[in-house]
Amino acid sequence: MIVLGIETSCDETAAAVVRDGRETLSSIILSQVELHRPYGGVVPEIASRQHSEMLPGVIDRAMHDAGVGWAQIDAVAATYGPGLASSLMVGLSTAKGLAMRLEKPLIAINHLQAHIYSPFMSPEAPTPAVVGPFVALVISGGHTCLVQCAALGEYRLLGETIDDAAGEAFDKGANLLGLGYPGGPLMDKIGRTGNPKAIMFPRGRVRSPRDVGAGLQPELCFSYSGVKTALLYYLRDNPLAAGDPRLPDVVASYQEAIVDTVIDRCERAMETMSTLCVGGGVSLNSRLRLKLQDLAHRRGLRLLLAKPVFCADNAAMIAGLAGMGGGLTGQHAFGTDVVPALPVCANWV
Repeated sequence: MIVLGIETSCDETAAAVVRDGRETLSSIILSQVELHRPYGGVVPEIASRQHSEMLPGVIDRAMHDAGVGWAQIDAVAATYGPGLASSLMVGLSTAKGLAMRLEKPLIAINHLQAHIYSPFMSPEAPTPAVVGPFVALVISGGHTCLVQCAALGEYRLLGETIDDAAGEAFDKGANLLGLGYPGGPLMDKIGRTGNPKAIMFPRGRVRSPRDVGAGLQPELCFSYSGVKTALLYYLRDNPLAAGDPRLPDVVASYQEAIVDTVIDRCERAMETMSTLCVGGGVSLNSRLRLKLQDLAHRRGLRLLLAKPVFCADNAAMIAGLAGMGGGLTGQHAFGTDVVPALPVCANWV
């Protein structure tokens, strides 16, 4: 089965062609970072306009690089949520038009479920069926959550952030430090030369069941508003000048607080599980990867990290999950609208 996937949930314009859910024939990602950098974050109107202008060319290039013709496409898949409404509309509308024109099935994919699948996105990786029940960590600019997966399509949300996602905490911290946007890669690079124990920033905890959604465990949920505020107060009391030699220590310490929270929640979630799968853009962070590997070694866990090319938003994971039978199909797909706040466990048909 050859699937053309389209991803426009935020600020990456992406298209990919994937065979049988695991063999990526092409994957094209057009970044909009330079357009949004002056604003310190993603501007929805700019993002959707850029998607509209660039998506046709991105799809053409994905098809060319894959070396397949339109007649060989068996289905068209696109993200329908969660994400920015105006951005999602561009990708889903384009996919609907293509599917109707090609007289092929349309598959509407949950973006977060695609991140869960991303560690399996290569022929040499084990299949979800072989791995069996596992816990998935999705950690990105807009989402941080832990999901228990009995199998693909059988999800139970264990915990999620109650305020900022980990990626937001990195971006907002970088903004406070005057580092620029996007903050995650910059803090990762600077933090490698700093002392992560120089400053003890708080490790946010969610203590009351009243603060989380129904059925969620507070000890498995995340909160990053406190560490961001702590950095704000630290900089107020300890201003950093341009080129200040203390910067790497501050960055490393702030990064450590974010990462330690993730590791703590993962360790708690893995008490009765043996496999941890990790996807999402923030999973590229080198400190997080190191500490996840240490956790796996200490606890004897199987750790499956998405390949770097499948971590940030990409269309290959959309096409891959569709090729494995995921998502809304048939009239469910053609009849659905975008769902900006789509829950991670929603809608597997």
